[in-house]
Amino acid sequence: MRGEPGEAGGEFRTTHWSCVLQAGREGEPRAEEALDQLCQVYWRPIYAFVRRRGYPAHEAEDLVQSFFLGLLRRKGLQRADPAQGRFRAFLLTSLNHHLANEWAKGQRLKRGGGALPISIDAQAEEERYLAEPADEASPERLFERRWAEIVLERVTQRVRADLVAAGQEQRFEVLRGFLLGDAPGLSYDEAGRRLGLSIAAVTSAIHRLRSRYREFFLDEIARTVAEPAEVDDEIRYLARALAS
Repeated sequence: MRGEPGEAGGEFRTTHWSCVLQAGREGEPRAEEALDQLCQVYWRPIYAFVRRRGYPAHEAEDLVQSFFLGLLRRKGLQRADPAQGRFRAFLLTSLNHHLANEWAKGQRLKRGGGALPISIDAQAEEERYLAEPADEASPERLFERRWAEIVLERVTQRVRADLVAAGQEQRFEVLRGFLLGDAPGLSYDEAGRRLGLSIAAVTSAIHRLRSRYREFFLDEIARTVAEPAEVDDEIRYLARALAS
């Protein structure tokens, strides 16, 4: 399997479990980098979970930050065990323990008292949360939905990066609507006019784009499981999460 754009080769796929195990190793020089990768995927789902639990925005932001910092500083990740099941289940269990401990102590991370090694736009995530349809989804279900959305976002970002690296950014921007089906309001003929391509060339380009999307999608799903045999189940789980 090919690596991500910018990666040297694709022999080793970094899974979320391998990230968490690396982040939990004492003295591991790449611990913060591994934590960064986890935050990029799970910050938003965890924020939505905490907000749905009833915490106001500023407390939710602090709690999510202190949760990730605590995993790194208190070596909480050393307890992670891929044999125990899905990484998301481990993460939610750890998060619930963190919230319970914070509640019992009656204290929160002071604003500005700690910083994650990544840049998170908490305001944008709060706006996204407030735009969430008014439903009765549980915190757990909202967490799963956010996770599934981020997986698809990451796949699309990787396809875009792939085409940009090949000098085909305009092609991606015009054809991105065809990734998962027909693009609303855009025919193959119109796409061809915008790109200076024949309909046959547009058809071929869309086929290649979808093939790349599928390749990256399977790779992103494989990153969330400990064993390749779990990929099909994870795909079905993602579909259910998006439909919830």
